[in-house]
Amino acid sequence: MLKIDYVATDDLIPYIHNSRTHSEAQIKQIAASIREFGFTNPILIDDEGTIIAGHGRVMAAKVLQLDQVPTITLGALSDAQRKAYVIADNKLALNAGWDTEVLLAEIESLQDLNFDTQLLGFSADELSEMLNIEEIELKEESYAEIFNVIVECGDEMEQEKIFNQLEAEGYKCRVQSL
Repeated sequence: MLKIDYVATDDLIPYIHNSRTHSEAQIKQIAASIREFGFTNPILIDDEGTIIAGHGRVMAAKVLQLDQVPTITLGALSDAQRKAYVIADNKLALNAGWDTEVLLAEIESLQDLNFDTQLLGFSADELSEMLNIEEIELKEESYAEIFNVIVECGDEMEQEKIFNQLEAEGYKCRVQSL
């Protein structure tokens, strides 16, 4: 049975031989995804708190200034299994393909719902090339241009009051409970 524990972000140790790299732009994409959907994929760690899978998510959590992240400890792996899983976790996901007809239909559906399809992680050029079409209209926003303020509230009523105040002043707001 896997158990999710919340661990201080600063207590997690990056695996020194992690061969997967993360650009600043990708970290911002991951952070935007966490901001939109929540932290839905726990970090996999060993008994000492060394990251096995989720280096990019931890970097994004630091960008978002999250004090804790969900983790699953994989203590039963041998050293060889741990080293192999660090690589396999990334590579196996890359081996998947796309059903382009279904993908295009889903993206169009999201656009009809006014969902920010930039959160999907694709660039407009990437989608156009992959779907073999002339042009895809995506909201091209630079994640570098998104600025957030986190307000810690004493309770739900205070949160609602501040939210309503900021919305009334014209700020785009979202409620997040951690």
